[in-house]
Amino acid sequence: TQDLLAQADYLADRSLATVLFLALRMGRPIFLEGEAGVGKTEIAKVLSATLGRKLIRLQCYEGLDVGSAVYEWNYAAQMIAIRLAEAEGTVDRARLTHDIFSDEFLIKRPLLQALEPDTGGAPVLLIDELDRTDEAFEAFLLEVLADFQVTVPEMGTVKAAHPPIVVITSNRTREIHDALKRRCLYHWVDYPSAEREVAIVRTKVPGISATLSEEIVRFVQALRREDLFKAPGVAETLDWAGALTELDAVALDPATVSDTLGVLLKYQDDIARLQGSRAGELISQLRADMTAAE
Repeated sequence: TQDLLAQADYLADRSLATVLFLALRMGRPIFLEGEAGVGKTEIAKVLSATLGRKLIRLQCYEGLDVGSAVYEWNYAAQMIAIRLAEAEGTVDRARLTHDIFSDEFLIKRPLLQALEPDTGGAPVLLIDELDRTDEAFEAFLLEVLADFQVTVPEMGTVKAAHPPIVVITSNRTREIHDALKRRCLYHWVDYPSAEREVAIVRTKVPGISATLSEEIVRFVQALRREDLFKAPGVAETLDWAGALTELDAVALDPATVSDTLGVLLKYQDDIARLQGSRAGELISQLRADMTAAE
């Protein structure tokens, strides 16, 4: 599984690869929790690409309901069908009701799409940032995750012949109910070690020098130990590495770091804390550590 993920340049540690392997073999959803920007969403994209499966993404938000997540009826088309039947003078109410509540008028949203048969194999269903929704939507998901089915009152129950590969992510802005977690295999996606993060940077940012990549990672790892409102994730590390490469930087210096902190940090209070002497102190410390390591 590690090799499979590596084919799409995702460098996973053994514990993550093991949980993914078990989720695939056991047909269980996987629940990934961790700080924003550590690569949770990317896992679903990589599985889709490497397994050759379609990716269906449900982006969660406050107020998400069944109409946006599962299905809704095309009311405008239904009204036109009713008017046409009335105009023709052949209105059979029972038949008309059956006709307008059929597949032709059903707008399928991500959860229903994921349960449909696919000649390319069961899709990867990404339920992203579940913690942004409310508990009512969580409760609705229990039927989907337990039996891989949803109920459309006008049509009956739709059940997947081959369950999708389900990846659920959460940034832990609130706790997810135990009933949902019990239906999944769980993994906490943590910040990578310095060695693995250096490898990620060198893989994702071609052409970056060995010295600059190591300095970037050591600087970011030091920032994560600072008292910041939001520590930078791996996504921000890669963005910053790309930005410094565009600026033809060969090593970190306080001026360049201060000028580009907006790529790495997203809150003004955090940027203000690092600008000036503190950035210089961190650079001096990481260079001393690198020299000692040699």
